[in-house]
Amino acid sequence: MSVVQFPFITEKAMMLLEDNKLQFIVDSRANKSQIKADVMKMYGFPVASVCTMSTMKGRKKAIVTFEGTEAAHEIVTRLGLM
Repeated sequence: MSVVQFPFITEKAMMLLEDNKLQFIVDSRANKSQIKADVMKMYGFPVASVCTMSTMKGRKKAIVTFEGTEAAHEIVTRLGLM
């Protein structure tokens, strides 16, 4: 089972894209190290850090910062979101 469920794309998420960050909705039982490992396995880019929070709807959201300067843009382009 994958920890990362789907990318979370909003206006704020698109502004964070400039800082090389992406937002994902993740399994509520997942910890930061599991999220980091799953994102690296799925997209093939090294992850610098992971911040997690709960949304108002009770979902868990992760903000993932990538080490590469254009990694977030590359992932969004691959997914066809931009």
